[in-house]
Amino acid sequence: MSKISKFFKGGGSAASKGRGGPSPQEALARLRETEEMLSKKQEYLESRIERELAVARQHGTRNKRAALQALKRKKRYEKQLSQIDGTLSTIEFQREALENSHTNTEVLKNMGYAAQAMKKVHENMDLNKIDNLMQDITDQQDVAQEISDAISNRAAFGDEFDE
Repeated sequence: MSKISKFFKGGGSAASKGRGGPSPQEALARLRETEEMLSKKQEYLESRIERELAVARQHGTRNKRAALQALKRKKRYEKQLSQIDGTLSTIEFQREALENSHTNTEVLKNMGYAAQAMKKVHENMDLNKIDNLMQDITDQQDVAQEISDAISNRAAFGDEFDE
């Protein structure tokens, strides 16, 4: 297989080839690495901007050409810094979206497990048997209430006569 065909078919990691894409953990790790790299580049550019500003101040009015060149470089660095800021914002947004989707996937998977467990628990239950059992319980509670009422009524010995 030629190098070009390997390139266009994808030369991803061995872990991602079998599944059709990287895992969420792999993607998150790469996004974090990219964020760190861009943050370091930001720090570097900020220091370069400060250095160019110092050079421009140093040359001031004595060497206008050198001062203007330093200010042009500073402006170029600021433009790069602005682009990196935008890229970082995009990467952070993508990382947060990936984390949320991974969380949602895990929640959905766990809800599926819970539904299967509930189904298994309810397998042995028959609604007709449950209805009959609940009716029996209600009947027995009614009988118990009648007995309780009968016992708790005062016995009126001799007060009432049955004709």
